[in-house]
Amino acid sequence: MGHNVHVQLKEKAKHFECFALAMDESNDVQDTAQLLIYILGVNSSFEVSEELEALQSLTDTTTGEDIFCKVRQTMEELDLDWAKLASITTVGAPSMVGAPWGLVGHIKREMEERGLAPPLQVHCLIHQQALCCKVLKWESVMKVVVSCINFIRANGLKHRQFQAFLSELESAHGDVLYHAKVRWLNRGRVLKRFYELLPEINAFLLTKGKTVPELIDTEWKWDLDFLTDVTEILNSLNLQLQGKGTLISDMCSHIKAFEDKIALLVGQMQKQDFTHLPATRSLSAEETAVSFPTKKCKDALETLRAEFSMQFRELHAHVKEIRIFQNPFVADINDTLPSLQFELAELQTCDVLKDAFNPNCLIEYYASLPNESYSNIRKHAMKMSTVSGSTYICEQTFSRMKLIKNPTRSRLSDQHLHQSLRLAVTGMEPDISLLTSQKQAHSSH
Repeated sequence: MGHNVHVQLKEKAKHFECFALAMDESNDVQDTAQLLIYILGVNSSFEVSEELEALQSLTDTTTGEDIFCKVRQTMEELDLDWAKLASITTVGAPSMVGAPWGLVGHIKREMEERGLAPPLQVHCLIHQQALCCKVLKWESVMKVVVSCINFIRANGLKHRQFQAFLSELESAHGDVLYHAKVRWLNRGRVLKRFYELLPEINAFLLTKGKTVPELIDTEWKWDLDFLTDVTEILNSLNLQLQGKGTLISDMCSHIKAFEDKIALLVGQMQKQDFTHLPATRSLSAEETAVSFPTKKCKDALETLRAEFSMQFRELHAHVKEIRIFQNPFVADINDTLPSLQFELAELQTCDVLKDAFNPNCLIEYYASLPNESYSNIRKHAMKMSTVSGSTYICEQTFSRMKLIKNPTRSRLSDQHLHQSLRLAVTGMEPDISLLTSQKQAHSSH
C-alpha cells in the first residue's frame, strides 16, 4: 500500500508547476539518523499537495554532502525538475545551513551548475523564534522556580501531599508542572502555573520547614511577574506559527505584529502602563516597597527585539515578494520585479478583480486570475503558496515515527518504517481495488 501511494505521488508530481521541500533529521530508537523530506507542490489549477516524499536512512555520517545525496536521490526517484524547485525549508543545524558545505550550499551549487536561480531558503521560523527566546534567561527567577518544583515533585509523598493541600484549598489548579529546558512552550506554562499558585506553594513549603525568601521578596516577584507576562506573549506567537498548511505570508505577518507589540510594550513601560502585562499589572496595584524595575525590563525587551531583528533578517529580505502575494493591490509597482510590473498595473486598475479580492482565500483568488493576462503573477503566487515557513510537519511526523518504531518494535526495517510512516501521514488513499486485483503466487501447502 505504501508503494502504491508513492506511485500516486510520482504521478501527481508530473503536474507540479513548482514545488518546495521541507526537511529535518532525527534519530530513531536504534540511533539510526532518519531524514524526513516533505514536498509541497502546486499544479496549474492551484491545487496544493503536501506529502511525505521520502524517509531516508543515514547509517553513517550526517554531513551536508550526505544529506544532499539523499535529497538528489529522492528527486530522481520522483522525476522532479530542479527548475521547478521554489524553496527549501530546514532547521538551523550546520549540516543543513552551514556555509559552504551544508545542504543549502550544495543545493545552490547544483542550481548554479544547471544555470538556474537558487531557491528561496527558509530557516524554520518556529525554530528561530525559540532561539530568540533564549536571550530571556533570567536565571535568578528560573533557578528558584525549578528548585521549588523539584522539591515538591522529586519525592512521591511530598507530591501527593501537595496535591491534597491544593485540593483542600480548592485551588484552580491541582499541581505544578515540570520544567523542560528544550521546550520553550513548557517554560511559559511552568511560569504561569507557578505564578498562579505562588501563595499556595509558599504556604506548603513552610509546612515542610523549607523557607524560600525570594517567594515573598517584592523585587523577585516583579521579575517573576514580568517574565510570566512576556513568555505568555511569546507562547501566543509560537502557537500562531504552528499548524499544517500555514502560508508564509501569514507567518510573516505574525512575526511583524510581534515586533510591533514589543515596541509598544517598551513605550508603555516607561509610562508605567501595564495594560498588556496582566501579572505585572496585578502586582502594581498593590502598595509595594520596591518600585517596578523599568530599566531592567525595558533592556530585556530591547534585547529581545534586537534578537528578532537579527534572527529574521533573511525573512525581512524577502518581505516585498511576500507582500505582493499577500495583497497585490497595495504593492508599489516601481519597487517590484520587472516581470510583474505591467501585470500589476493591469490588476490594480481592474475594479472587478479588486472587488473579488479576499485576503483569507488567496489560493482561490489567484486560481481565478486569467492565465493569459496574469501569467507571471500566477507563477509568483504559485511559488509563494508552496513556501513552507516551518518544519512543523516534520516534527509531527517524527512523533509518529517514535510511536511506530518504539522499543518493542526496534527491529522494524528502514523500508517497513518508511512505508508505515507514509501510510500514517498521507492524505491520499491506497488503490485497494488495484492491489487486490493483482495476481499473486501462492505456495503449495
